[in-house]
Amino acid sequence: MPKLRSLRSSAGLVLLLFIIPLGSQAGQGSRPADATRPPLIHLTAEQDHQRMMVLLHIKSLRPGADPHNLRAPNAVNYDESKANPYPKLPDSLVLNDGERVTAAAMWWHERRPQIMADFNRDVLGRVPKNVPPVHWEVTSTTRAVNGGVPVITKHLVGHVDHASYPLIDVNIDLTLTVPANATRPVPVIMQFAFDPAFMRRFLATMAARGVKLPPSPPGPSWQEQVLAKGWGYAIYLPTSVQADNGAGLTEGIIGLCNKGQPRRPDDWGALRAWAWGASRALDYMETDKSVDARRVGIEGHSRFGKAALVAMAYDQRFAVAYISSSGMGGAALYRRNFGERLENVAGVEEYHWMAGNFLKYAGPLTSNDLPVDAHELIALCAPRPVFVSAGEVKGDGWADPRGEFMAAVATGPVYELLGKQGLGTTQFPPLGGALISGDIAFRQHHGGHTDLPNWPWFIKFASRYL
Repeated sequence: MPKLRSLRSSAGLVLLLFIIPLGSQAGQGSRPADATRPPLIHLTAEQDHQRMMVLLHIKSLRPGADPHNLRAPNAVNYDESKANPYPKLPDSLVLNDGERVTAAAMWWHERRPQIMADFNRDVLGRVPKNVPPVHWEVTSTTRAVNGGVPVITKHLVGHVDHASYPLIDVNIDLTLTVPANATRPVPVIMQFAFDPAFMRRFLATMAARGVKLPPSPPGPSWQEQVLAKGWGYAIYLPTSVQADNGAGLTEGIIGLCNKGQPRRPDDWGALRAWAWGASRALDYMETDKSVDARRVGIEGHSRFGKAALVAMAYDQRFAVAYISSSGMGGAALYRRNFGERLENVAGVEEYHWMAGNFLKYAGPLTSNDLPVDAHELIALCAPRPVFVSAGEVKGDGWADPRGEFMAAVATGPVYELLGKQGLGTTQFPPLGGALISGDIAFRQHHGGHTDLPNWPWFIKFASRYL
């Protein structure tokens, strides 16, 4: 096999390297291997993205929406009259053979597994069977006061067993804070949070897109609001599980399971990996006597709103979810053309969130060919409560508030089949209006790309369940 450095100068030979099967040898740029351990392969996001296109026999992808050149053929669209090129959505209550789902048992035993299989294959990817176990360690315990409430905070690290491939070390970063004076186990809200380095990159990306993040609103922080209810809160760092870039796909938990090799087209992406980490955090909480593990809610904003929705969909132990400004790849419909498009998510900067197979729908296929859409990801959460939120149009980055609302409406029939209540209306609410009387909730807040204004509304919604 030619060396990696020499291959980078020739596109044709680079592609030959990229389609090496898992477990084969790599050249320069990889760490040493022994007879039973394949080397850890390092690829740039561009190289890995191109490798996946070769595996899928895709020659080119349609460009994503361009927010900078409004005269470009692919200029970003914010005109609602042009936003629904494919208005017909997949029917969540029709089996693959055309039979209608008429009972809860049919949903649980037949339709839900079909929808999940479609997401696993074409959108989010499959979690492998060989994911190693996690050992949790409490690294420190501190006492403090937050918002006038005495609290105990545990700093935890989830050590993922890497005996199968010692070259990759994965440690899940989690902190858990509970009221110090609680006399019984408390509900906990776990946030999918940005670490400082990640936040700097995120802010730079938003600035490049011309998006200004609003200042924090006056009043208590979300943590203080949670503590005032007598609940606890947890801070989970998803990027401690899997890096937020394509170059990291041969490391993190995905790389550990693949022994340092590139993904197959149906392997899991970062969203599933981040959701997996949240489930392992919940595993720990089930062992902590200060936590009522039956009443753990999750919250995520932007890309972590996508991941929180995936976690809620795939792990039925989570009690309630707050999905903030998740946009394309989250609660917004893929079949929409408003703000960020499917093609953006399939591009080099974001494809790592998804399965490799997802790229097909930005190349030879379109979003209308997807066997599922975002309303069915929400439907996988049923009958548990989900609060969907967004900011003002254009001020909320790429997010598509109406597309998220439409998905929430479309999942209503599944909730109703299971004896719960949907949004209760198909009318998009006025800015600032809250729809929180059902088991699916929606609110579009004043201001931009932030989750802060809707915390009081989510807490009011979640209080009915926690």
